[in-house]
Amino acid sequence: MSGTAPSPTKEHTMTTTHHAKVGILSDANAEKREEILELLTTAYWMEMETVVNYLANAANLDGIRAKEIAADLGGDVQEELGHAKLFADRIKALYGTPPGSADFPSDQPYLQPQEDGTDVVSVIKGVIEAEAGAIEHYNRIIEVTDGVDWATQDMVIAILQDEEGHMRTYERYLAEYQ
Repeated sequence: MSGTAPSPTKEHTMTTTHHAKVGILSDANAEKREEILELLTTAYWMEMETVVNYLANAANLDGIRAKEIAADLGGDVQEELGHAKLFADRIKALYGTPPGSADFPSDQPYLQPQEDGTDVVSVIKGVIEAEAGAIEHYNRIIEVTDGVDWATQDMVIAILQDEEGHMRTYERYLAEYQ
C-alpha cells in the first residue's frame, strides 16, 4: 500500500493488522486510517515542495534588502525538512509507505523564483500563501484525527504552531515592504 491516493498504475488496498484492537491501528479504523494517510501524504509533499522553493528563492534573491529574507528562507529549510520527516515517519507508522520522487506533485506556482532576483515582495507573498495553505491543511488533519488518532493530531498541532509563526513573520516582512 502506498500513502498516496490510488492511481491507475498502483493497486490500492487497505492494510489488515489483526493486532491492535482499538485506536487508529485497529482494523475497525482502516478506512479512517486511509483517509489520514492521504492527508499526511499531501502534507509531506507540501513540506517537500516548500523546501525546494525556499532553497531556490534563498539562492535567487539579490540586493541589500533581500539578504534578511534570503537568510530567513535558508534557515527555514531545515525546519520544513524536519516537518516532512515527521510526516514520512507517521505515514510509515500508520502502515503506509512514504512516497518517493516519482510521485512528486507540484502545487506552488506562487512560490517559484522570479527572474528579477530583487522582487522580494513576490517571494514574501508566496511564502505567506504557502504557509496559509499549510495552516488550512493541517487544521483539516487535526479535525479528521480528533478522537481517533491522538498521536498524529498532537504531531500536527506542534507543526501547525511552527507554520503559524512563519506566516506571522512573513506578514510582518510584507508590512515593512508596503
